[in-house]
Amino acid sequence: MSESYILTNNVPVNQQIYRFLRKDIVDCTIPPGTLLSEKEISTRFSVSRQPVREAFIKLAEAGLVQILPQRGTFVMKISAKRVADGRFIRQAVECAIVRRVATSITPEQLMTLEHNLHRQELAAQNNQIREFLALDDEFHHLLTQMANCALAWETIETIKATMDRVRFLSLSEVSPPENLIHQHYRIFEALKAQDPDAAERAIHEHLQEMIYSITPIALQNTDWFEAE
Repeated sequence: MSESYILTNNVPVNQQIYRFLRKDIVDCTIPPGTLLSEKEISTRFSVSRQPVREAFIKLAEAGLVQILPQRGTFVMKISAKRVADGRFIRQAVECAIVRRVATSITPEQLMTLEHNLHRQELAAQNNQIREFLALDDEFHHLLTQMANCALAWETIETIKATMDRVRFLSLSEVSPPENLIHQHYRIFEALKAQDPDAAERAIHEHLQEMIYSITPIALQNTDWFEAE
């Protein structure tokens, strides 16, 4: 687990630990198959085991860990089926989101999206993978905010945890950031033109990228994927 995480007083402890563990599982700092220790994590953060246990439950709900009574909590291997199902649901939600945004987007909102895209380009140029992934998430989160649908992002964030692991593994070769930025710009241009059909096509093709990525990534990391 990364050593740089420090708890603060303005967010519940269990939520912070969940976020820290989720991040380390998604970027494979904690690899699939790893046994997570309640005792070690509670000692690491100088907290009781209860918030750690609560974080484990939330990770299990996101499909990232499996809690086995009397055996422990293990980081789940990546399920290609779960990735495909998550993409299917996310695609349906986000296609509806961009259609709504395309009919109501303001010049100020376009500037916000464009600023995000420029930051994505800078992160990619400097090979700041984690920063790029955070900005990628921010781009999609902004769309749900512009659609005035907070529940949409809560839904997406819950189902995309397994997708994020594939996304992180694919960035080096299969889906480099430059390709994803180009796809984001296509979404942006469609929104700028206030064209709901073009916006839907652009985000549909963008999210299809996951289908093309999963097979080569699974072949390169066979120990990290479930046999299905």
